[in-house]
Amino acid sequence: MATRTFGHVTITLPELDEPGLYLSNVDTLDSPRGAVQDFAYGDTDLRALDLADAQLITGRITALRSKRVEFEALNLHGVEISGSDLGSARWSDSKLTRVHVRDTKLMGAAFDGLVLDNVLFEGCKLDFASFEKIRVTGPVAFIGCVLTEATFTDCDLSDVVFTDCQFRLTEFGAGRYRDTDLRENDLSQIRGVANLAKIRIDPAQQSELAEALVNELDITIGDD
Repeated sequence: MATRTFGHVTITLPELDEPGLYLSNVDTLDSPRGAVQDFAYGDTDLRALDLADAQLITGRITALRSKRVEFEALNLHGVEISGSDLGSARWSDSKLTRVHVRDTKLMGAAFDGLVLDNVLFEGCKLDFASFEKIRVTGPVAFIGCVLTEATFTDCDLSDVVFTDCQFRLTEFGAGRYRDTDLRENDLSQIRGVANLAKIRIDPAQQSELAEALVNELDITIGDD
């Protein structure tokens, strides 16, 4: 079983190279049966990728490039997505279990109503992405991701780990952040500091949060 530990969480990842497992190359992720299993897909350029009411089970998506992506009720289990560019992605009402997304562009993506369980985002570009009503039911981590001007709204990010991420004007809206681990990040430019009750930080980050709050409230500091 492939696992990786970040801070206080251990994530179980897809085991796609285990003996006896054979991934078949497929030409499409769409299936009349509603499920694609034990698959390998990628090195493909698409104008649009639309999937709804479907399941992707045990597979690898590599070097997929699509200008527009629409996923609705698309559940993933044991899937790795790498080296891809999912432009203008809209992903809603889905569950991701044992999913590893790495070195992938999801810039401007809209994630709405996702349930995450053992999910790792690693080295991903998530600039301007919006996360709404995200619920975490198992270990989740964002490692080395760019989250410039990304927003989190009405999310439950309890116990989620963020490490070495770029938080430039990243906004944490109302939600649950109990034990969300924000250590090893620069927090001086985040937004929504007042919402981050019960998070984990390093002692040195206290001054960064103070700086972020001063900037957010547009406070002028002076002697006169």
